[in-house]
Amino acid sequence: MTATTTLTGARTFDVDPSHSEVTFQVRHLLTKVRGRFSTFTGTIRYDEAQPEQSSVEISIEAASIDTGEANRDTHLRSDDFFAVDKYPTLSFTSARIAPAGNARFDVTGDLTIRGVTKRITVPVSVLGKAIDPWGNEKLGLETEFTVNRKEFGLLWNAALETGGFLVGDDVKIALSLQAAARK
Repeated sequence: MTATTTLTGARTFDVDPSHSEVTFQVRHLLTKVRGRFSTFTGTIRYDEAQPEQSSVEISIEAASIDTGEANRDTHLRSDDFFAVDKYPTLSFTSARIAPAGNARFDVTGDLTIRGVTKRITVPVSVLGKAIDPWGNEKLGLETEFTVNRKEFGLLWNAALETGGFLVGDDVKIALSLQAAARK
């Protein structure tokens, strides 16, 4: 049985990677390729009473990319895409949080991929807070947004004989995060 709790004031939560996921999908030829990043960390400072005072920082190890195809993953780690030797992390750091109604927020911050930083706004849903069976306070958040990979220097592509290109420009990114309150 999971009990729900109410936070008072700002609390700091650390993302639990074993109960969280960072996934993406992008068009490849006719269908979509889906993948994930398996190594990431994050800190969420959440103030339920004044959510605009909250903040979030996420850091993702670029080399942890996994699409289920070893050769493709090696290519994605290369200079054609993420250049993981030069740019080992992808990151997001919030700058502003605005309520958007019904436990939803517009979180504006800096997304850095391959050394290129862009200010973006992403919709974030707070799924709730709970106490796990071991007495640990947890917070759940989700977001889904799309970025244009070319804006971050991920330019590689191949022209198709029938016209168009092999890889789409738009990448849908989804994060489902469960974080534990610091003691």
